[in-house]
Amino acid sequence: MEPAAMDGAAVSLAEMLEARDRRAERQRALFARHGLPLLSVTLVAPGPVKVTETSRFVMETAADELERLFRRTGWPVEANLAVRERTGFEALYAVDTEARVLKWAVAALEDDHPLGRLWDLDVLCPMQGGLSRGALGLAPRRCLVCGEPAHACARSRRHPLDTLLAAIEERVNAFRTR
Repeated sequence: MEPAAMDGAAVSLAEMLEARDRRAERQRALFARHGLPLLSVTLVAPGPVKVTETSRFVMETAADELERLFRRTGWPVEANLAVRERTGFEALYAVDTEARVLKWAVAALEDDHPLGRLWDLDVLCPMQGGLSRGALGLAPRRCLVCGEPAHACARSRRHPLDTLLAAIEERVNAFRTR
């Protein structure tokens, strides 16, 4: 399916769960092939519509920033797999560096880049599994709307969908016009 044909298409919870299973299978295959830490990139995309012009721009910006990071650090990327489905944009990178060092670097991108809060940059270690921000002593991600811990707001559905989407659009528009 052409990317433009996916724009604005609502996806179901079942489709999202199937996409998560496919992502896990791709991760297992890359671990088996490369045995390196993986960087899994997804987007913060609340609501049933995952593919929009905005989400495309946010993912392209994330990819550009990650390429800059890899060039700056000299970390070899042994595999780079971009996925574009109705369920959203994803990318996987097999990176030849220590997993904790990679997590520190991508957490800094999440925290410091103007669009970083819209990226979900997860590091998976072949031996230990996912590395959390908390395991590195880093603060939890903050809510896009109120600044409280994001997990608490998401779990309680504290903010209406239109408020969350407006906060995302505002952040993206501010970045585009800077």
